[in-house]
Amino acid sequence: MEKNQFEKNMQHIFDLPEETNESIPTNFEEILEESKDISIINNEEDKEKDLQKDYRTVRKNLRDIVKKGTEAIDGILMVASEGQNPRAYEVVSQLIKSVSDANKDLLQLHKQMKEIRREDDNFVRGPSTVNNSIFVGSTKELQELLKNKKKELMKLEDENIVNDGE
Repeated sequence: MEKNQFEKNMQHIFDLPEETNESIPTNFEEILEESKDISIINNEEDKEKDLQKDYRTVRKNLRDIVKKGTEAIDGILMVASEGQNPRAYEVVSQLIKSVSDANKDLLQLHKQMKEIRREDDNFVRGPSTVNNSIFVGSTKELQELLKNKKKELMKLEDENIVNDGE
């Protein structure tokens, strides 16, 4: 296959080899055949490990930023108070804002992790609220069940009144 001048120039600029012996797939079947060797990892444990690893990394980085920012604030405050330079005080105020933003990001990270875990738990366990429940039995059995529950509630209320009065 003959190369045009542009391809030759690009090959020279990027120091590419002259020719390759590999053939380029020309149809979908060849590409599909080659891609069968690629395995996709879709394991929930791996996802949880990655999530935990990323969480720890981000949390550590944010905590380091807050720590170093606090140390920098102390140093710049000393410089600002000694020099009485308005620019130094401006830098201090910007750094304080940056550190407070990092603190907010750290709290936001915790909130996001809670939401992710809650979503995962809801996905695994299903909804925690049951809106439509049915009783399987006769009307008589249902009435007896309700009477017993009412008696139990009355006993509990009586015990609470007695305990509160003592």
